[in-house]
Amino acid sequence: MTPEVLIPEAVIGRRVDELARKISADYAAADELVLVGVLRGAFIFLADLTRRLTVPCRVDFVALSRYEEGAEGGPVRLIMDLRVAVTGKHVLIVEDIVDSGHTLGYLHEMLRARRPASIRTCVLTRKPDRLEVELTLDYVGFDIPDRWVVGYGLDYGDRFRTLPYIGVIDTSTQA
Repeated sequence: MTPEVLIPEAVIGRRVDELARKISADYAAADELVLVGVLRGAFIFLADLTRRLTVPCRVDFVALSRYEEGAEGGPVRLIMDLRVAVTGKHVLIVEDIVDSGHTLGYLHEMLRARRPASIRTCVLTRKPDRLEVELTLDYVGFDIPDRWVVGYGLDYGDRFRTLPYIGVIDTSTQA
């Protein structure tokens, strides 16, 4: 099955350029920006965004999970923590998708306890109709409908992640 294109590759590229310009302007006076990529979905977006930034930065990753055996709604679990200290640093969380907001809310609280100089969030996609947690999202790539999206890092059962565009699939027909 080929996913239906929701956001073409060229549109994603232009939006990543815009986000990088805005982030670079906002952090122009910072000594260094620590980008925290949320694995696994954010890796493509993070790589493209990082290459376009004009400010000094370093990259690290966390892995979180809120899904158990394909079901939604489990508790957020930390699978892999940062390797770098963020105390006194400017931190930008880079995430592929926000729907309920629980995972990102957990990550914000965890990082805030480590006393960074600042903490902001950049998300590729947001499902505004699904938000259950009040969050400040400083940089948003795209608002999308409440459908299952794949590509550009997003997956369904670890499939479709490397598509160069964001597409939608009908999960009721997927095996």
